[in-house]
Amino acid sequence: MQLIQTKIKNKTLLYISISQITFLSFEEKKKLAKNLDSYNDLALLFIEDISLIIQRKISSRAIWNGEENRRKTDLIAYYCEKLNIGMLFYFDDKYPKILLNCSDPPFLLYFRGNPDVLSGTNVSVVGTRRLTSFGRKAAIEFSYDASMDGVNVVSGLAIGGDSAAHIGALDAYYDCFEREEDCNKVGRTIAVLPCAADDIVPSSNKRLAQKIIESGGCLISEYEPTSQIANWHFVQRNRIIAGLSQSTVVIEAPVGSGALITVDYALDMGRDVMFHKVSFNDFAEQISKKSKDELELKYMQKKVSKFKVENSPKKFVDDGAPVIINYKDYCSCLLEIPGRRNITN
Repeated sequence: MQLIQTKIKNKTLLYISISQITFLSFEEKKKLAKNLDSYNDLALLFIEDISLIIQRKISSRAIWNGEENRRKTDLIAYYCEKLNIGMLFYFDDKYPKILLNCSDPPFLLYFRGNPDVLSGTNVSVVGTRRLTSFGRKAAIEFSYDASMDGVNVVSGLAIGGDSAAHIGALDAYYDCFEREEDCNKVGRTIAVLPCAADDIVPSSNKRLAQKIIESGGCLISEYEPTSQIANWHFVQRNRIIAGLSQSTVVIEAPVGSGALITVDYALDMGRDVMFHKVSFNDFAEQISKKSKDELELKYMQKKVSKFKVENSPKKFVDDGAPVIINYKDYCSCLLEIPGRRNITN
């Protein structure tokens, strides 16, 4: 029996139900969707039935409760309607097709704001939470210029580099608005959340999130309303930040920074990665050294991997990632032969 009546169609309820099954891959969710007509049918299945449909034996550690899944789906549908949270499934016209090139794209994206910007020309701008004043200035200026050029800025709404990137894009929009110019020519900003679609993490950025929506930008999440945040969500969020753009620009990122995880995702997807010159200023290098010392201690305590200790901007630049000085230089770099900048410099 359906717990909460909604106006959402039965097929959509099925897709919501399937999106919640964490032990299935994107392709397996698609296969399950093609073989079922409603979420009521899914609720009646045993885990062995799901294994037969996807043609893979599911681990005995996987937890499945069809009735609980259906109850949760009713709640999700209710909160999406009540809180005006939109949904984009992988087959929807407004679902960003560039994301489908990820190794594990989201089956469902929840959004607040304007979903049209997701499929525009985007650049992902990321940086450490321990941003220097030089890094903040660089992030704001780069994002401002990108937005003025009609490019949408993607980031993760975190404290530090992410917030500065969003602020730069918002400054461009509001400057254009105050001058009574055509704001449709200005790029917007997109925030990828690590939390539930009805939440903001960190909470101190709630006003910033509201401005993103008000300016015609968008907040997106793959986590349903009222769900609890988990540490691994932050890493998973980074793959979407990288996946939404053809290019990722790192403002500042000390050794072991989460921003470098976004770089790894971007490179795995065959996307361009660039480092802003400010990443290598003296103050940023000092922060990076302190971060490396802290990580080496944790490595000795077997709390982090050797990979994290060695993951640094210099490593990526040595491997061929170009260094840029501003947005104009970024545009020039996009037209250059890959690797040429590192050879000539």
